[in-house]
Amino acid sequence: MAKLDFGGVKETVIIRDEFPLEKAREVLKDETVAIIGYGVQGPAQALNMRDNGINVIIGQAPEHGNYWEKAQKDGWEPGVSLFPVEEAVSKGTVIQYLVSDAAQMMLWDTIKRNLNPGDALYFSHGFSIVYQDQTGVIPPEDVDVLLVAPKGSGTSVRRNFLEGSGINSSFAVEQDATGNARERCIALGIAIGSGYLFETTFKGETLSDLTGERGVLMGALAGVMEAQYAVLRENGHSPSEAFNETVEELTQSLIKLVAENGMDWMFANCSATAQRGALDWKDKFRDAVSPVFEDLYQKVADGSETQRVIEVNSRPDYAEKLREELDEIKNSEMWRAGAQVRKLRPENE
Repeated sequence: MAKLDFGGVKETVIIRDEFPLEKAREVLKDETVAIIGYGVQGPAQALNMRDNGINVIIGQAPEHGNYWEKAQKDGWEPGVSLFPVEEAVSKGTVIQYLVSDAAQMMLWDTIKRNLNPGDALYFSHGFSIVYQDQTGVIPPEDVDVLLVAPKGSGTSVRRNFLEGSGINSSFAVEQDATGNARERCIALGIAIGSGYLFETTFKGETLSDLTGERGVLMGALAGVMEAQYAVLRENGHSPSEAFNETVEELTQSLIKLVAENGMDWMFANCSATAQRGALDWKDKFRDAVSPVFEDLYQKVADGSETQRVIEVNSRPDYAEKLREELDEIKNSEMWRAGAQVRKLRPENE
């Protein structure tokens, strides 16, 4: 296990060299891993584990035809490795509960009544457990409750696995009924293709994740891009120029430099004019948005955001309304400009 020291704050990280795939296979050799939900994370984790030699089956509602058909196209065979949810849970010893947070609430009675003593109930997001007073997802005391949360979308989990790099994931044990929950959890994290695993808690993962996706990772990023693009357009810059200076240079150049060696290294490898401007303005942006982040974190911590998710995602017209909101982004001038600019990238020539 690698030891990290952040100025006195120490963390332990599990790396593949110290917990190799062979050990994960040994730990999981008698397990049947039932992936419940073949939507976002399900396909990637299932395919990675299958490729890694783990015994995997899929649980998916046949009436959700698109997902059922997708599973079949990926090689899962009805009655052999693809089953309705209830049947898959009854056959599994590790139940990877990978449907949406709202769906976890709706399916919970079915899952719970088919769990057996000694089973492991696995999540990739702690939402349902941390806010169980709102979700009603309260596991029985005789099962392990585990979390492996990849730090990326299902698409990234699969792509990184196929490229051989793996994606980093957090892991946590909420309940150890068997005495083997931690080893089970780490083995599953390695089996789904994690490059390394850092330990957290269900609460830590959930609060940081909900804050991050509403903040820097998605919500704040989208909002800041929209604001800058609008100012550039209002001041006479063309759509392509505004898009290039707002999105293209960030995603195709600068963020890759940050990923390689950090923000300071990216600054050091930009022009002196860019360096000076960025250093002068970063604190102004930090101070401007800090109150928004404080408000966001408090709403995540007190359950307000959870209630919002449960309420909105449970509405019968949710899918229709979501499509409208996403289409509004897609059809905005900025992202229509983006569609045109992306066609000009060298890989598309």
